[in-house]
Amino acid sequence: MREGYEGTGPGAITPDGCAVELYARLPVGDEPDVIAAAVPAGARVLELGSGAGRMTHALLERGFEVTAVDESAEMLERVRGARTVCSPVEELDLGEAFDVVLLASFLVHVGDVEVRRGMLRSCVRHLAEGGCVLIQREGEDYHTDVPRERVDPAGFTVRIVSSEPVGDGVDSVRAEYVFPDATWTQTFRARPLTRRQFEEALAEAGLRVDRYLTADRMWVRAVPVTGDRGRSSFGRR
Repeated sequence: MREGYEGTGPGAITPDGCAVELYARLPVGDEPDVIAAAVPAGARVLELGSGAGRMTHALLERGFEVTAVDESAEMLERVRGARTVCSPVEELDLGEAFDVVLLASFLVHVGDVEVRRGMLRSCVRHLAEGGCVLIQREGEDYHTDVPRERVDPAGFTVRIVSSEPVGDGVDSVRAEYVFPDATWTQTFRARPLTRRQFEEALAEAGLRVDRYLTADRMWVRAVPVTGDRGRSSFGRR
């Protein structure tokens, strides 16, 4: 388990505190529609941090070719119909280029700045000429509107129980997922980013915001600052 991360509940728990059985149960929302509206039909998608395939399967159903990447082999065992690669996102180097690189699940808010930099470098490293990176941000009140809960139409409750500073601009967040037959918890570290800080992090990686895809600015389409896929900023490994 990574320092500052913890998970409880039935089944396997990944190094970042995610419960495999929980993520296999979670329904997909409108994210695949947001993605499909922002990229060409049938695009080759590199999904970084795919988990158990919640969005992978929805994208496959929409005709995309998906390569799903996750550091957890147990998560990837739940993925069907897509090529899978077991690797930390920040260390991935497939030597291939994709039309779309997807960095969802708020991964850009990881507490460790060097890990975030590695993730964004991985996005750029795998981006084809003319391609784009789609990034999911936290909501702007994610760390301040706490505690809060949401009852999902599928019949379970999601609670953000607490978000407490642990130093260096990082918060320790505790979440609960309560189903009729089981409860899971996850504690993880996240770094809140203002819009300016987020865009500065992109610029450091050689990316810029092309447009915000949703009214809440949680979904972002980013493109290279230059036509060389950002290599002038940090090079290829």
